[in-house]
Amino acid sequence: MDHNRTRAAVLAGVAGWVPPGTVTNADLEARLDTTDDWIRSRTGIAERHTVPPGMATRELAVEAGRLALKSAGRDDVDAVVLATATPDRLCPATAPEVAAALGLGPVAAHDVAAVCAGFLYALSAGVGAIAAGFADRVLVIGAETFSAIVDPQDRNTAVIFGDAAGAVVLRAGDPDEPGAIGPIRLGSDGTHSDLIQIPAGGARQRAARTVPEPSDHHLQMQGRKVYRHAKERMAQSAREVIERSGWTVEDVDRLATHQANARISEAVADELGVPRDRVLSNIEHVGNTSAASLPLLLADSAAAGRLRTNDRVLLAAFGGGLAWGAASLTWPDVTALAVHTYRG
Repeated sequence: MDHNRTRAAVLAGVAGWVPPGTVTNADLEARLDTTDDWIRSRTGIAERHTVPPGMATRELAVEAGRLALKSAGRDDVDAVVLATATPDRLCPATAPEVAAALGLGPVAAHDVAAVCAGFLYALSAGVGAIAAGFADRVLVIGAETFSAIVDPQDRNTAVIFGDAAGAVVLRAGDPDEPGAIGPIRLGSDGTHSDLIQIPAGGARQRAARTVPEPSDHHLQMQGRKVYRHAKERMAQSAREVIERSGWTVEDVDRLATHQANARISEAVADELGVPRDRVLSNIEHVGNTSAASLPLLLADSAAAGRLRTNDRVLLAAFGGGLAWGAASLTWPDVTALAVHTYRG
């Protein structure tokens, strides 16, 4: 998707929300064969957040969506796109329930499933709806309840993932104004679908009439292979977006990568030649929140003053599928709303 259009999608509101439950590295030390030093040195994470009993992805999405609408000064949109790998149910999609809970009426609403790259795929859908004239305003949400799919006894995943939601409001505008979403590049490689997966619960396992192992109901990830693909794919798509934006690497004021792992974000920055002091990060306090990661990072960074009006921002994400993407924008004058319960 290129920038050569007359009707653009402009970021008009941004927000993030994390649930109140906190799991610290000390909590994990008490039940897993791990230490605070091991987790911090390999992931950069000190704590992550989880939903209380009875709360799931819909509630997270509604909280972030409500704040994003407030940030944009709106109480209506024409469509809702929800990126999530943890929908409340396999059927139906969660987005229509989110739209109803927000009082948005019978607007178009659908889910997007691209795991940790989901927000950029959802953003692309929102941009496309506005560019085509289908909508004038779109609420794009990333929300995840990974605590529901991670094995709490699995050291490889339990130390990484957290629950959260982030959202942006897009409005129709001019391609040259601050906040206009620039070029977006998306990609996938299904030959490596087994690197990040939940083997049981889908149509393939059910159709085979097999009895899954208990572990097959939890997220499984081959971390070392994922690391290599994530670095290469995010850097590749980011380079393409830099070129299509008419920028150079030196023009990038802020690099916002999916918060998978602090080492991956630094490796992508090094691969691109972006100085590490321009890399935005909040992974220390929220962990990997999958599709919620990017909008939460943007909201958190803007609210904290690390992301300022007219900063040229490069976004990149990578996740299961495999799926990845990158996008660019010049940051607008917008009031970000981020619920920083992790700083209380």
